Amino acid sequence: MASIMSARQVLRLGNRLSVRSYSSAVKHEGARDVKRLGVIGAGQMGLGIALVAAMKAQVPVTLVDSSQKSLDKGLVFADTLLAKQVAKEKLTQSQADAARALLLPTTSLDALHEADFVIEAVPEIPSLKFELFSRLASIAPSHAVLATNTSSISITRIAAATQDPSKPLDTSASSRVVATHFMNPVPVQKGVEIISGLQTSPTTLATAVSFVEKMGKIVSYSVDSPGFLANRILMPYINEAIICLESGVGDRDSIDAIMKNGTNVPMGPLQLADFIGLDTCLAIMNVLHTETGDSKYRPSVLLKNYVAAGWLGKKSGKGFYEYAQKK
Repeated sequence: MASIMSARQVLRLGNRLSVRSYSSAVKHEGARDVKRLGVIGAGQMGLGIALVAAMKAQVPVTLVDSSQKSLDKGLVFADTLLAKQVAKEKLTQSQADAARALLLPTTSLDALHEADFVIEAVPEIPSLKFELFSRLASIAPSHAVLATNTSSISITRIAAATQDPSKPLDTSASSRVVATHFMNPVPVQKGVEIISGLQTSPTTLATAVSFVEKMGKIVSYSVDSPGFLANRILMPYINEAIICLESGVGDRDSIDAIMKNGTNVPMGPLQLADFIGLDTCLAIMNVLHTETGDSKYRPSVLLKNYVAAGWLGKKSGKGFYEYAQKK
Protein backbone atom coordinates (compact mmCIF):
# COMPACT_ATOMS: atom_id res chain seq x y z
CA MET A 1 0.00 0.00 0.00
CA ALA A 2 1.36 3.43 -0.92
CA SER A 3 2.12 5.58 2.08
CA ILE A 4 0.45 8.94 2.55
CA MET A 5 2.83 11.83 1.86
CA SER A 6 3.74 14.06 4.80
CA ALA A 7 2.93 17.77 4.72
CA ARG A 8 6.62 18.52 4.14
CA GLN A 9 6.74 16.15 1.16
CA VAL A 10 3.64 17.77 -0.33
CA LEU A 11 5.21 21.23 0.08
CA ARG A 12 8.45 20.10 -1.56
CA LEU A 13 6.54 18.55 -4.45
CA GLY A 14 4.50 21.73 -4.89
CA ASN A 15 7.65 23.84 -4.94
CA ARG A 16 9.27 21.59 -7.55
CA LEU A 17 6.18 21.75 -9.75
CA SER A 18 6.01 25.53 -9.38
CA VAL A 19 9.64 25.99 -10.39
CA ARG A 20 9.22 23.59 -13.32
CA SER A 21 6.19 25.47 -14.60
CA TYR A 22 8.10 28.76 -14.46
CA SER A 23 11.30 27.56 -16.08
CA SER A 24 9.67 25.61 -18.90
CA ALA A 25 8.58 28.83 -20.62
CA VAL A 26 7.20 31.96 -19.08
CA LYS A 27 5.96 33.62 -22.24
CA HIS A 28 5.37 37.28 -22.78
CA GLU A 29 1.80 36.69 -23.89
CA GLY A 30 -0.40 39.24 -22.17
CA ALA A 31 2.54 41.43 -21.19
CA ARG A 32 1.65 45.11 -21.11
CA ASP A 33 3.80 47.86 -22.59
CA VAL A 34 5.78 49.90 -20.08
CA LYS A 35 6.06 53.49 -21.25
CA ARG A 36 6.98 55.05 -17.92
CA LEU A 37 8.81 53.53 -14.97
CA GLY A 38 8.74 54.64 -11.36
CA VAL A 39 11.56 53.76 -8.95
CA ILE A 40 11.28 54.39 -5.21
CA GLY A 41 14.60 54.86 -3.44
CA ALA A 42 17.61 56.75 -4.79
CA GLY A 43 20.23 54.64 -3.04
CA GLN A 44 22.69 52.39 -4.82
CA MET A 45 20.06 49.82 -5.82
CA GLY A 46 17.30 52.23 -6.80
CA LEU A 47 19.62 54.50 -8.74
CA GLY A 48 21.15 51.51 -10.52
CA ILE A 49 17.74 50.20 -11.54
CA ALA A 50 16.63 53.63 -12.76
CA LEU A 51 19.82 54.22 -14.74
CA VAL A 52 19.81 50.81 -16.45
CA ALA A 53 16.13 51.27 -17.36
CA ALA A 54 16.94 54.64 -18.90
CA MET A 55 19.95 53.29 -20.82
CA LYS A 56 18.57 49.93 -21.97
CA ALA A 57 14.76 50.15 -22.00
CA GLN A 58 14.95 53.86 -22.85
CA VAL A 59 11.85 54.84 -20.89
CA PRO A 60 11.32 57.91 -18.69
CA VAL A 61 12.01 57.06 -15.05
CA THR A 62 10.39 58.94 -12.18
CA LEU A 63 12.93 58.52 -9.36
CA VAL A 64 11.32 59.06 -5.95
CA ASP A 65 13.07 59.55 -2.62
CA SER A 66 11.86 61.34 0.49
CA SER A 67 15.31 62.96 0.82
CA GLN A 68 16.41 65.61 -1.66
CA LYS A 69 19.97 65.03 -0.48
CA SER A 70 19.72 61.35 -1.47
CA LEU A 71 18.35 62.31 -4.87
CA ASP A 72 21.17 64.79 -5.46
CA LYS A 73 23.78 62.23 -4.38
CA GLY A 74 22.22 59.56 -6.58
CA LEU A 75 22.20 61.77 -9.67
CA VAL A 76 25.86 62.67 -9.13
CA PHE A 77 26.55 58.94 -9.03
CA ALA A 78 24.56 58.51 -12.26
CA ASP A 79 26.64 61.21 -13.95
CA THR A 80 29.82 59.43 -12.83
CA LEU A 81 28.65 56.07 -14.17
CA LEU A 82 27.58 57.56 -17.49
CA ALA A 83 30.90 59.37 -17.87
CA LYS A 84 32.71 56.06 -17.31
CA GLN A 85 30.56 54.39 -19.97
CA VAL A 86 31.46 57.13 -22.44
CA ALA A 87 35.16 56.91 -21.53
CA LYS A 88 35.08 53.16 -22.17
CA GLU A 89 33.29 53.80 -25.49
CA LYS A 90 30.33 51.70 -24.39
CA LEU A 91 28.08 54.74 -24.90
CA THR A 92 28.36 57.80 -27.05
CA GLN A 93 28.02 61.18 -25.35
CA SER A 94 24.65 61.70 -27.02
CA GLN A 95 23.41 58.33 -25.72
CA ALA A 96 24.61 59.19 -22.22
CA ASP A 97 22.90 62.58 -22.39
CA ALA A 98 19.67 60.95 -23.59
CA ALA A 99 19.72 58.44 -20.73
CA ARG A 100 20.41 61.15 -18.17
CA ALA A 101 17.52 63.24 -19.48
CA LEU A 102 15.14 60.32 -18.82
CA LEU A 103 15.83 60.42 -15.06
CA LEU A 104 13.18 62.58 -13.42
CA PRO A 105 13.85 63.06 -9.68
CA THR A 106 11.14 64.01 -7.17
CA THR A 107 10.42 63.80 -3.45
CA SER A 108 6.69 63.24 -4.08
CA LEU A 109 5.30 59.71 -4.17
CA ASP A 110 2.21 61.15 -5.88
CA ALA A 111 4.36 61.67 -8.99
CA LEU A 112 3.90 57.95 -9.69
CA HIS A 113 0.27 58.45 -10.74
CA GLU A 114 1.27 58.00 -14.41
CA ALA A 115 3.71 55.10 -14.04
CA ASP A 116 3.02 51.81 -15.84
CA PHE A 117 5.49 49.93 -13.68
CA VAL A 118 6.83 50.82 -10.22
CA ILE A 119 9.87 49.24 -8.59
CA GLU A 120 10.36 49.74 -4.85
CA ALA A 121 13.99 49.73 -3.66
CA VAL A 122 13.81 50.93 -0.05
CA PRO A 123 15.59 49.34 2.96
CA GLU A 124 14.74 45.74 3.86
CA ILE A 125 12.30 46.67 6.65
CA PRO A 126 8.96 44.81 6.41
CA SER A 127 6.82 47.53 8.00
CA LEU A 128 8.29 50.15 5.67
CA LYS A 129 7.51 48.09 2.58
CA PHE A 130 4.00 47.20 3.77
CA GLU A 131 3.14 50.87 4.37
CA LEU A 132 4.60 51.89 1.02
CA PHE A 133 2.63 49.30 -0.97
CA SER A 134 -0.54 50.25 0.86
CA ARG A 135 -0.05 53.80 -0.41
CA LEU A 136 0.95 52.69 -3.92
CA ALA A 137 -2.34 50.84 -4.31
CA SER A 138 -4.18 54.17 -4.28
CA ILE A 139 -1.56 56.30 -6.07
CA ALA A 140 -0.42 54.24 -9.06
CA PRO A 141 -2.77 53.64 -12.02
CA SER A 142 -5.06 50.62 -11.78
CA HIS A 143 -3.05 48.81 -14.48
CA ALA A 144 0.40 49.49 -13.05
CA VAL A 145 2.67 46.64 -11.97
CA LEU A 146 3.83 47.15 -8.37
CA ALA A 147 7.22 45.47 -8.06
CA THR A 148 9.42 45.10 -5.02
CA ASN A 149 13.17 44.67 -5.04
CA THR A 150 13.01 42.82 -1.72
CA SER A 151 15.73 40.27 -1.22
CA SER A 152 13.97 38.13 1.37
CA ILE A 153 10.50 39.33 2.48
CA SER A 154 7.42 37.35 1.44
CA ILE A 155 5.81 38.69 -1.74
CA THR A 156 2.44 37.37 -0.61
CA ARG A 157 2.67 39.48 2.57
CA ILE A 158 3.75 42.58 0.64
CA ALA A 159 0.87 42.08 -1.81
CA ALA A 160 -1.58 41.67 1.08
CA ALA A 161 -0.64 45.17 2.25
CA THR A 162 -2.40 46.56 -0.84
CA GLN A 163 -5.72 44.94 0.08
CA ASP A 164 -8.59 46.24 2.17
CA PRO A 165 -8.65 43.87 5.19
CA SER A 166 -12.46 43.80 4.99
CA LYS A 167 -12.28 42.59 1.37
CA PRO A 168 -9.71 39.75 1.27
CA LEU A 169 -11.05 38.44 -2.04
CA ASP A 170 -10.51 41.75 -3.83
CA THR A 171 -7.18 41.20 -5.59
CA SER A 172 -7.43 44.16 -7.98
CA ALA A 173 -4.26 45.64 -6.45
CA SER A 174 -2.53 42.60 -4.94
CA SER A 175 -2.65 40.73 -8.26
CA ARG A 176 -0.34 43.42 -9.67
CA VAL A 177 2.39 42.84 -7.06
CA VAL A 178 5.53 40.88 -8.01
CA ALA A 179 9.19 40.80 -6.99
CA THR A 180 11.97 41.85 -9.33
CA HIS A 181 15.06 41.21 -7.23
CA PHE A 182 17.99 42.89 -8.98
CA MET A 183 21.57 42.04 -8.05
CA ASN A 184 24.09 44.61 -6.83
CA PRO A 185 25.61 46.51 -8.59
CA VAL A 186 22.70 46.69 -11.02
CA PRO A 187 24.65 48.13 -13.99
CA VAL A 188 27.07 45.19 -13.81
CA GLN A 189 25.15 42.12 -12.63
CA LYS A 190 22.84 40.59 -15.24
CA GLY A 191 20.75 38.33 -13.03
CA VAL A 192 17.27 39.21 -11.72
CA GLU A 193 15.08 36.94 -9.61
CA ILE A 194 11.37 37.04 -10.38
CA ILE A 195 9.11 35.91 -7.55
CA SER A 196 5.31 35.69 -7.62
CA GLY A 197 3.10 35.88 -4.57
CA LEU A 198 -0.08 33.86 -4.26
CA GLN A 199 -2.03 36.81 -5.64
CA THR A 200 0.25 37.66 -8.62
CA SER A 201 -1.60 37.43 -11.94
CA PRO A 202 -0.15 35.89 -15.15
CA THR A 203 -0.31 39.32 -16.81
CA THR A 204 1.73 40.88 -14.01
CA LEU A 205 4.32 38.12 -14.23
CA ALA A 206 4.54 38.36 -18.03
CA THR A 207 4.91 42.15 -17.89
CA ALA A 208 7.66 41.90 -15.27
CA VAL A 209 9.61 39.33 -17.27
CA SER A 210 9.24 41.29 -20.50
CA PHE A 211 10.35 44.60 -19.00
CA VAL A 212 13.29 43.16 -17.07
CA GLU A 213 14.52 41.51 -20.27
CA LYS A 214 14.23 44.85 -22.07
CA MET A 215 16.61 46.14 -19.42
CA GLY A 216 19.10 43.55 -20.65
CA LYS A 217 18.75 41.24 -17.66
CA ILE A 218 18.64 37.44 -17.42
CA VAL A 219 15.67 36.14 -15.45
CA SER A 220 15.60 33.33 -12.89
CA TYR A 221 12.46 32.23 -11.07
CA SER A 222 11.87 31.40 -7.43
CA VAL A 223 8.81 30.47 -5.43
CA ASP A 224 7.82 32.76 -2.54
CA SER A 225 10.01 31.19 0.13
CA PRO A 226 12.24 33.05 2.66
CA GLY A 227 15.37 34.38 0.97
CA PHE A 228 14.23 33.08 -2.43
CA LEU A 229 17.17 31.54 -4.33
CA ALA A 230 20.06 34.00 -4.28
CA ASN A 231 20.02 34.92 -0.62
CA ARG A 232 18.89 31.50 0.61
CA ILE A 233 22.24 30.31 -0.77
CA LEU A 234 24.46 33.40 -0.42
CA MET A 235 23.65 34.74 3.04
CA PRO A 236 24.31 31.54 5.03
CA TYR A 237 27.67 31.35 3.21
CA ILE A 238 28.54 34.89 4.30
CA ASN A 239 27.19 34.30 7.80
CA GLU A 240 29.31 31.14 8.21
CA ALA A 241 32.41 33.06 7.09
CA ILE A 242 31.70 35.65 9.81
CA ILE A 243 31.25 32.85 12.36
CA CYS A 244 34.64 31.45 11.30
CA LEU A 245 36.17 34.88 11.97
CA GLU A 246 34.27 35.24 15.24
CA SER A 247 35.36 31.83 16.54
CA GLY A 248 38.97 32.13 15.39
CA VAL A 249 38.92 29.41 12.73
CA GLY A 250 40.75 31.86 10.48
CA ASP A 251 41.59 35.54 10.18
CA ARG A 252 39.92 37.95 7.76
CA ASP A 253 42.51 37.74 5.02
CA SER A 254 42.80 33.96 5.15
CA ILE A 255 39.02 33.50 4.96
CA ASP A 256 38.68 35.74 1.91
CA ALA A 257 41.85 34.45 0.24
CA ILE A 258 40.91 30.77 0.38
CA MET A 259 37.53 31.44 -1.18
CA LYS A 260 38.99 33.67 -3.92
CA ASN A 261 41.93 31.42 -4.70
CA GLY A 262 40.21 28.12 -4.00
CA THR A 263 36.77 28.61 -5.58
CA ASN A 264 37.53 31.29 -8.18
CA VAL A 265 35.04 33.86 -6.85
CA PRO A 266 35.97 37.51 -7.53
CA MET A 267 35.89 38.53 -3.86
CA GLY A 268 35.82 36.74 -0.54
CA PRO A 269 32.71 36.51 1.65
CA LEU A 270 33.79 39.17 4.15
CA GLN A 271 34.62 41.72 1.47
CA LEU A 272 31.38 40.85 -0.30
CA ALA A 273 29.44 41.41 2.93
CA ASP A 274 31.02 44.86 3.20
CA PHE A 275 29.92 45.71 -0.33
CA ILE A 276 26.37 44.45 0.23
CA GLY A 277 26.11 46.25 3.58
CA LEU A 278 26.33 44.45 6.91
CA ASP A 279 22.96 45.86 7.96
CA THR A 280 21.41 44.35 4.84
CA CYS A 281 23.10 41.00 5.53
CA LEU A 282 21.77 41.04 9.09
CA ALA A 283 18.24 41.98 7.97
CA ILE A 284 18.16 39.07 5.52
CA MET A 285 19.54 36.58 8.05
CA ASN A 286 16.92 37.74 10.55
CA VAL A 287 14.16 37.10 8.00
CA LEU A 288 15.56 33.64 7.18
CA HIS A 289 15.86 32.77 10.87
CA THR A 290 12.44 34.10 11.84
CA GLU A 291 10.47 32.81 8.86
CA THR A 292 11.97 29.30 8.77
CA GLY A 293 12.51 28.82 12.50
CA ASP A 294 15.71 26.95 11.59
CA SER A 295 18.70 27.58 13.87
CA LYS A 296 21.11 27.17 10.94
CA TYR A 297 20.08 30.69 9.89
CA ARG A 298 20.92 32.29 13.27
CA PRO A 299 22.86 35.51 12.55
CA SER A 300 26.44 35.66 13.78
CA VAL A 301 26.91 37.55 17.05
CA LEU A 302 29.83 39.40 15.45
CA LEU A 303 27.61 40.50 12.56
CA LYS A 304 25.04 41.87 15.00
CA ASN A 305 27.76 43.69 16.94
CA TYR A 306 29.23 45.30 13.82
CA VAL A 307 25.81 46.61 12.84
CA ALA A 308 25.19 47.89 16.37
CA ALA A 309 28.52 49.74 16.19
CA GLY A 310 27.52 51.37 12.90
CA TRP A 311 30.24 49.49 11.02
CA LEU A 312 28.11 48.67 7.98
CA GLY A 313 30.79 48.08 5.38
CA LYS A 314 31.83 50.17 2.40
CA LYS A 315 28.96 52.65 2.68
CA SER A 316 29.93 53.65 6.25
CA GLY A 317 33.69 53.59 5.66
CA LYS A 318 34.30 50.59 7.91
CA GLY A 319 33.23 46.98 8.07
CA PHE A 320 35.55 44.02 7.97
CA TYR A 321 37.77 46.32 5.89
CA GLU A 322 38.28 50.09 6.01
CA TYR A 323 37.38 52.35 3.10
CA ALA A 324 38.37 55.90 2.22
CA GLN A 325 35.37 58.18 2.36
CA LYS A 326 34.75 60.65 -0.45
CA LYS A 327 34.59 64.25 0.73
